[in-house]
Amino acid sequence: MKSLAASWQFWALLSACFAALTAIFAKVGVENVGADFATLLRTIVVVLALVAIVTATGGWQSLDTISGRSALFLVLSGLATGASWVCYFRALKVGDAARVAPLDKLSVVLVAVFAAVFLGEKLAPLNWLGIALIAGGGVLVAYKV
Repeated sequence: MKSLAASWQFWALLSACFAALTAIFAKVGVENVGADFATLLRTIVVVLALVAIVTATGGWQSLDTISGRSALFLVLSGLATGASWVCYFRALKVGDAARVAPLDKLSVVLVAVFAAVFLGEKLAPLNWLGIALIAGGGVLVAYKV
């Protein structure tokens, strides 16, 4: 039997828990701080934490072991992450965390669509129903009555 730590589901659920905490902590954190500066501080913390993790796990590798294609897509991913964080903190600055986070999580829907279109990944009709429910739920939670 596969160990829990080797399961993608374990890490995905843990990611969701930390993402939820991120929204709560960030909403309180941006209270008296500019959204962009808050994003910068968060990014510094992330970089320092990752340096510690890569060092502790012995995960350092030479940059020349990374292909040009991988480097390009990692840079693009980093730029997309930065843009996402800037937008997320600006949304949290002016909106309710309980509404901002679900709308932000519509990224789940976009990942499914982009993965199907650009990566050729296949999802079953039941999977698409789940994606549609996530989309509907995100919109309903974000709607302010």
